[in-house]
Amino acid sequence: MESFEELKVYQEGRILRIKVSELCKKLPSEEKYRLIDQMIRASRSVTAQIAEGFGRFHHQENIQYCRIARGSLSELHEHFNVAKDEGYLNSEEHKEFLNQVKAVQKILNGYINYLKRAKSS
Repeated sequence: MESFEELKVYQEGRILRIKVSELCKKLPSEEKYRLIDQMIRASRSVTAQIAEGFGRFHHQENIQYCRIARGSLSELHEHFNVAKDEGYLNSEEHKEFLNQVKAVQKILNGYINYLKRAKSS
């Protein structure tokens, strides 16, 4: 692969980031420096960490950046819980976002496992 943009995990993370951005535009303005800021930062961190890890020379460094991305996905999961608890998401919307987070996590875990195997060989 020549670019991180070819990675399935990056592509799915990017879709999630765009959907988070769309959601944040609909949230109340009083959440601008609270929930909105946190959700935007976490979603952007996922794709940024994947991209930065891809650019590292060693597999172990790439793995570490992917682990940070995984942490940002968990943070984003919690922000969706807050959005539901505050009444900004209904149960169906909440479920859809969590399913997207879980899908990206699954692909990311597979990528991390691939990198671990590649590091060992």
